[in-house]
Amino acid sequence: MKSQPDTLECAHHADHAVVQPNKSALLKRLNRIEGQTRGVAKMVEEDRYCVDVLTQISAIQSALDALAMQLLESHTNGCVRSAIQSGDGDAAVDELMNLVKRFAR
Repeated sequence: MKSQPDTLECAHHADHAVVQPNKSALLKRLNRIEGQTRGVAKMVEEDRYCVDVLTQISAIQSALDALAMQLLESHTNGCVRSAIQSGDGDAAVDELMNLVKRFAR
């Protein structure tokens, strides 16, 4: 089994791969969210009470927000830090701020 690095291997373009240091934990969260989403679809299929469906949708949104925050933290501590150290910090900070603005809506 391949060991995971402590930091991200980064590139500043979307077409490059990044090795996630907590890939198994991220995938576990995503699988849980996928299961919740299938559960909501089943609730709709079974004509369940709207408030119950909306409650589950809210839980999915919270889980996605937590996942996004975890990825944002990894990106900041890995890619952004690396870019600053290599002298390409301005572009990385601009990219980071655009990400933060997307999630602050």
